[in-house]
Amino acid sequence: MKPTLTVGKVESGPRRRVDVRASGNLCAVTVLAWIALASLVAWLWLACVWGRFWRTDQRLPAYVAPDSWPSVAIVVPARDEAAMVPLTLPTLIAQDYPGPVRVLLVDDESADGTGDIGRGLGAEVITAGEPPPGWTGKLNALRAGVVAAGDVDFLLFTDADIAHAPSSLRCLVGAAADRDLVSQMARLRVHTFWERLVVPAFVYFFTMLYPFRWVNRPRARTAAAAGGCSLVRRVALERAGGLAAVRGAVIDDVAIGRMIKRGGGRIWLGLADHVDSVRPYPRLADLWQMVARSAFSQLRYSAWLLIGTVLGLGLVFVAPLAALFGGALAAAIGGATWLLMAATFVPMLRYYRQPVLLAFSLPFTAVLYLAMTIDSARQHWLGRGAAWKGRTYAS
Repeated sequence: MKPTLTVGKVESGPRRRVDVRASGNLCAVTVLAWIALASLVAWLWLACVWGRFWRTDQRLPAYVAPDSWPSVAIVVPARDEAAMVPLTLPTLIAQDYPGPVRVLLVDDESADGTGDIGRGLGAEVITAGEPPPGWTGKLNALRAGVVAAGDVDFLLFTDADIAHAPSSLRCLVGAAADRDLVSQMARLRVHTFWERLVVPAFVYFFTMLYPFRWVNRPRARTAAAAGGCSLVRRVALERAGGLAAVRGAVIDDVAIGRMIKRGGGRIWLGLADHVDSVRPYPRLADLWQMVARSAFSQLRYSAWLLIGTVLGLGLVFVAPLAALFGGALAAAIGGATWLLMAATFVPMLRYYRQPVLLAFSLPFTAVLYLAMTIDSARQHWLGRGAAWKGRTYAS
């Protein structure tokens, strides 16, 4: 009788299939583990090396009162802000500043009586007029305010929705004794569900892009400012080229900070304790518009930078959660990364007086911001550009 190998083939076939399947699963687990490890390394680098961006200790520096206080013009650009100026202009007019100060409300072609309300509250009101070609509306309004201010020592650029404590201007000028730009990121409103979810993360992501410690270091290249509250020395602004040098900037505050620093000026940026935004963002759509109108301009309208942003945010924020479903090793690394990520978000939540457990929502909020950025690019490619209160700006 001839020997046969049929039994051996029958036995070896299934075993081979099982081995291949196990090998494929092992390969998938290994890939997820490596991705999770890369994400963990990225977060260790961000937490330990990237300017300690997650710290909230950059607050307005202490100062020694000068013998003579310099002159200041407070410039408030306002377009259709009839609901905001009654809440904010009185806080500027009531400043306890010891030196000469003027409050200039720049009416940027408002259709709701903003200028009349400003006059009734006691502010000097000037009209900006239609922006010339190449100018954004806000920068054109700021320029009108600078011209009207004349030969003052300092200019305080502050938005129409920003309320200031009585000592705000005095503290800003005191801190600017040896600086050319002192800027504070106003504390935004966090009353509704969407405000609590999105606003602290918005400020957190801003500090990740522009670590305040690096902004405040004279020799570092990083530069930025917060448009809601920026005190700038007039001669430094002129020396750097004036507002005309950044006339088309959609993200005007960062552009001004960069211009002053590159012009040899010393700048400072931190979180505010007594400067607050009173503008409500009750719906997700309101917050979406706030972010999407300028997000793609932050990427210089580059499709390649958008792709890099998608991949980078995916690795940093999404990969740790995906790794939780990739086996014991990948899940352990992903969980550790998620904990580290959440820990860096806790100081910002405490600054906004929000529950610490909200830190674990950061990956989901990051995905939301990514969607806003992609939508910003979509609007740009559809020819809508950056839109704000009836005006649209091309790249």
